[in-house]
Amino acid sequence: MITRRELQRVAKPVVLIAEELSPATLDALGPDFEVRNCNGADRSELLAALSKGVDAVLIRSATKMDAEAISAAKGLKVIARAGVGLDNVEIPAATAAGVMVVNAPTSNIVSAAELAIGLLLASARSISPAHAALRGGKWARSKYTGAELFEKTLGIVGFGRIGQLVAHRMQAFGMDVVAYDPYLQPAKAAQLNVKLVELDELLKVSDFITIHLPKTKETANLIGTDALKKVKPTVRIINAARGGVLDESALYEALKNGKVAGAGLDVFATEPCTDSPLFTLDNVVATPHLGASTDEAQERAGIAVAISVRKALSGELVPDAVNVKGGVIDEAVRPALPLVEKLAQVATGLASDVIVSLDVEVRGEISALDVSVLSTSALKGGLIAMGCEDVTYVNAPNLAAERSVTSAVMTDPESPDHRNLVSVRAACADGSQVFVSGTLMGIKQIQKIVAIDKLDLDLKPTNNLLFLRYTDIPGVVGIVGNALGKLKINIADMQVGRTQEGGQALMALTVDSVIPKEVIEIIAKETGASLVRFVNLVSE
Repeated sequence: MITRRELQRVAKPVVLIAEELSPATLDALGPDFEVRNCNGADRSELLAALSKGVDAVLIRSATKMDAEAISAAKGLKVIARAGVGLDNVEIPAATAAGVMVVNAPTSNIVSAAELAIGLLLASARSISPAHAALRGGKWARSKYTGAELFEKTLGIVGFGRIGQLVAHRMQAFGMDVVAYDPYLQPAKAAQLNVKLVELDELLKVSDFITIHLPKTKETANLIGTDALKKVKPTVRIINAARGGVLDESALYEALKNGKVAGAGLDVFATEPCTDSPLFTLDNVVATPHLGASTDEAQERAGIAVAISVRKALSGELVPDAVNVKGGVIDEAVRPALPLVEKLAQVATGLASDVIVSLDVEVRGEISALDVSVLSTSALKGGLIAMGCEDVTYVNAPNLAAERSVTSAVMTDPESPDHRNLVSVRAACADGSQVFVSGTLMGIKQIQKIVAIDKLDLDLKPTNNLLFLRYTDIPGVVGIVGNALGKLKINIADMQVGRTQEGGQALMALTVDSVIPKEVIEIIAKETGASLVRFVNLVSE
């Protein structure tokens, strides 16, 4: 008989590539996957390919992964967007289905910044219309007098990673830079020699304005009719971020009426866009959403999402997952994720009643970092131990909520015995609790269970674990060893923690194979143990 785990090893996970990606993407995926291809822009072809069963789908901007597509995708676990924007992915639908959504948030930031600068320069010097005139046989030097950047003020709307790259590069042109970003600390801007201002001030003082904001309910048409009334008539406006942040109708009127001197556009409210009235104006330079269209950006994006897909399909939490509670994960925190998951499985396995909460306590150096994601890791481990199938970091919070299981994270910088210590406390409906602590030891970050209910241990959390609670009397170790020996079940390690001689004791064993239920019952009867539990740790 072939087990589920063996079957999974035989059948390669299916990865559907719905758009053309860099060859480096396939190299990064490696040979462990069955790769299929389809034209994601063709709706019927996409739905048909998804319905055949896929584990992951890799897309760019032309493929729409909405609720219909996600519902059609049998067995889908991850949607990977080889780029930054996720406008074409219905994230709530993916989250509800337990599908992880990942992107490549830093893959194209240099390319996007460089294009914005290119559009700015092209607008300042009328490069596009001058080029067109010359190709049309006209030598129109006097018509295309431009403007210098030197000692001018550049206003950056949205001062994230791309905005910061633009600022650094334009300062080399001798420009003064101001920025508007309600979520950025002034100290961060000051470090980059940039003044943080309100949007109204930026509009008034800027000679050039470049937009680097995502499109949200708050930013839609942010630069519209009212905003354009506040700018200098000599201003040139660049948008290589997202269509819809800049009101195209208002911009057209301002350009036509001399309220704005010029514009450089790479993105539009509706795409593809080939018939905008803005294209009829000489003072507009436009490109068809080329921000990420460099060989370097495409290669970085393809490699990044391929790595994310490998991690997601192996059950790891992907740092770039956008629909996983906890956000960006610090490298120092990541090794604690699988440890907490195992601690939660042990705590749940030892619980005497239905679990109502799985709280995490973090002590030591990493307590200063954002460790909120560890609550999701605890929930995932607990749900697996409860017998839930197909639990992921995406759907774990929702599955837990359906079962009225909560999780919180508490931190304490003090950790007397370990550099870092993480503990999972499982609270049960009957009022009882199980407290399991662990740490990561040495350079290799070896996982160890170091305490259960304040009884010290030194135990590796391997696949098969046996726990006994009993009164500390002679002969118990022999009974357990004899029972397992009769079945030729090898004991790899044994630890005993006790309150005092003759008091309550906890025995923990790692064994090489699964212990049958009837053997557990024999051990319980012959030792008189108050609790005998076999815990099979699962890594999904």
